Amino acid sequence: MDSETILETAKSWLTDFFDPAVKKEIQDLIENDPEELKDRFYKNLEFGTGGMRGIMGTGTNRINKYTLGKSTQGLSNYLKSIYEGEKIQVVIAYDCRNNSKSLARLVAEVFSANGIQVFLFSELRTTPELSFAVRRLNCHAGVVLTASHNPPEYNGYKVYWTDGGQIVPPQDGEIIGAINRLGYEDIRFSPNEELIQTIDAEVDEAFFAASVSNGSIGASGKDDFSIVFTSLHGTSITAIPQVLEQAGYRKVTIIEEQAEPDGNFPTVASPNPEEPAALELALKKGEAIGADMVVGTDPDSDRLGIAVRNNEGRLELLNGNQTMVLMTRFLLDARKKKGFAGNEFVATTIVSTPMMPAMAAAYGVECKTSLTGFKWIAKMIEDYPDQEFLGGGEESYGYMVGDFVRDKDAVTSTLLACEIAAQAKADGSSFYRELLKCYADFGCYRERLVSLVKKGMDGAREIRQMMKDFKENPLKELDGSRVVQIDDYNDLTSLEVASGKRSPIDLPSSNVLIYNTADGTRVAARPSGTEPKIKFYVSVNAPMEQVADYPEVHRELEAKIDRILAELNLEG
Repeated sequence: MDSETILETAKSWLTDFFDPAVKKEIQDLIENDPEELKDRFYKNLEFGTGGMRGIMGTGTNRINKYTLGKSTQGLSNYLKSIYEGEKIQVVIAYDCRNNSKSLARLVAEVFSANGIQVFLFSELRTTPELSFAVRRLNCHAGVVLTASHNPPEYNGYKVYWTDGGQIVPPQDGEIIGAINRLGYEDIRFSPNEELIQTIDAEVDEAFFAASVSNGSIGASGKDDFSIVFTSLHGTSITAIPQVLEQAGYRKVTIIEEQAEPDGNFPTVASPNPEEPAALELALKKGEAIGADMVVGTDPDSDRLGIAVRNNEGRLELLNGNQTMVLMTRFLLDARKKKGFAGNEFVATTIVSTPMMPAMAAAYGVECKTSLTGFKWIAKMIEDYPDQEFLGGGEESYGYMVGDFVRDKDAVTSTLLACEIAAQAKADGSSFYRELLKCYADFGCYRERLVSLVKKGMDGAREIRQMMKDFKENPLKELDGSRVVQIDDYNDLTSLEVASGKRSPIDLPSSNVLIYNTADGTRVAARPSGTEPKIKFYVSVNAPMEQVADYPEVHRELEAKIDRILAELNLEG
């Protein structure tokens, strides 16, 4: 969008439809800060892999009353066209973010102004409970106000469909089309209070019971298993302590400094359990009291980070791939003891560890691989109703147990991790040692993610150029191993380098490029769908004969990743 178009778009917000304070702010930007004006109006916020997410403030490229109102109006119009003549119902939840409660109320009012019945949680709740509530309350759709693990200035809006999963094609495109056909003046802001019903305890209790049922295995050793838990100022404080207590865990220490929901996240630089610094307080407490496990979750409680005792007795943070692998193996083992019916499947994503399909194949179970984002895993459950979903996850610290929730679920996954660890301890092993057994059985895999932040319009342009260069100047080898296959998910073709043969990829198009080498190394590049970042995912592996070999194999794989990142001029 050129400067003249940006200015005209900004001036369209100076009409009497907009609040006086909004008009005053925009006029001030026009007169005094053209760069800030450009960033706020150079595009409209769009639905990405995690919905609509952005910085709060005035403008088309911000989260505010008007952008959320327009999205809700478009969604209302779409629901009424799809479910013509039905009594339409939606459920709304919100997290700890600044303004989330008032924005959730605003969204409820717009729905009600369109004659739609709204179930609005009375206080903040987790994203997995929202997904659960869509089906529990027989709703046509659901919305959660959250920006997940983004910085404090962000908020967001995730839309869920009738199945409890996030919207996917064709609904997402059709909803976006309905939104784009609207002007801001089309938003109905006058609520029908009779159509807004608050909900809380009844749905809470049903969700807790379902979480315990799906995540509990009746593990031994709970009385001797010590957990340190932090909600990182987010919503999981409303669910995880309650679920752990109902499952029989009594030795749970909550990090009180981080227990109070707070959208400013005062004790952490980032409320993201993927980042070790976020769990620093919990790790210190865990070492001080000799805890067996430390668990931390992101603000809307769909991601979890855990630390467990390693073979030297120190608490060690695991990454999302490691947690996913052991949880999946546990579910596979449990089903194997019960007896496979032959229709089971597990799921992962194209940038997650290749160990998942390798491990599933050893059990004779299908591993379906989707694009990044749990909405695609939820879609698998709908697309294959004759198959049973056991569990699945992605490298970005998300996991889902069974199909009662249709999004990544840190609540039930936390319980499952504790169950695995408590039983392992009772059997004289540990969560960590069981992970190393996986490596001995299926090969040792090591992954690393490098994220480069590129903000604003110039950053978006730079990310596009980086992806273009990565595609048009293909790698020939990585750490001395020749590239044998290039998967281009934008063009939906897989190139066999030696023969030049191209095969179709049976997935929706996505801006992802993956290089695969002869020794099993894989490097993927993709722009984030929810943050101003480009991400590079590196995966390497090597055989490992026995658990005792892990330290040496681990060192070799880490050194290999370092060399690859140096080749690519990326900081590790």
